Amino acid sequence: MKDKLSINIKIDNRSYPLIINREDEERYRNAAKMLNEVVFTFRRDFPDKDPQDILAMAAFQFVYNTLQMKEKADISPVINDLKNLRDDIADFLHEKAVKRS
Repeated sequence: MKDKLSINIKIDNRSYPLIINREDEERYRNAAKMLNEVVFTFRRDFPDKDPQDILAMAAFQFVYNTLQMKEKADISPVINDLKNLRDDIADFLHEKAVKRS
């Protein structure tokens, strides 16, 4: 069983109690810090917006960035290209072998 830790994460001046794996503490704290920085920026840039709108815009920005990173990290097209190349080479070598026989 992993070592658990009880922490409080503050997001937009509200405290949220969490029970996490001790090894993940820094990641949780960094995530809260990043979110608070984005919320602060949106509050500064859009002072007339409702707090819920600010949080929704911040959440949207993080989800968008996550999707963008996943697309960049998706190597399945490269894997498919390599498989096709491997198949082409195998076919070529097979044809060469048949012609020699």
